[in-house]
This record gives sequence, structure tokens and C-alpha cells, in this order.
Amino acid sequence: MLMLERRLQILIDEDRHRRITAVARERGVPVSVVVRDAIDRGIADPEDRRTRAASRILAADDMDVPDTGELLAEIDQIRSRRA
Repeated sequence: MLMLERRLQILIDEDRHRRITAVARERGVPVSVVVRDAIDRGIADPEDRRTRAASRILAADDMDVPDTGELLAEIDQIRSRRA
């Protein structure tokens, strides 16, 4: 069971209040559940973001990689432009 430990009090305008209570009624849940769900959807947990990013990287198609000599030549060319 989720342990709720922090209380948050906010002021919202009438339009937001109307929308959030309507969603809560439609879903048959308290307004607090709607607010927590909105926070979870809107503000990603940093660990979740890293996990999703790693999954996208691992799922990406393989790409052609030039041989080491070509890579070193490209690096040298880029470095010479900076000087």
C-alpha cells in the first residue's frame, strides 16, 4: 500500500477546480487521486526517464561505424578547425 507522508495545499482558480472535480467524478475517485495522477504524468521521475532513454538507445537500429582510421582523421579535421 502506498504510504502518503506529505501534505500539499494549493490554491487553484475556479476553472481548474471545475475540471479536476469533473474528472474525479467521472473516474469515481477523490480529487487527490486525480491530482497525484496528473503530477505523475506531468513530472517524470528521473530514474524513469533514464530507464526509458536507455530502452530507446538499446532498441535503436544499428548504425554503420567507420573504421578507427577514418574516425581519427575526422577528429583531427575537427580539431584543426578550432585552432
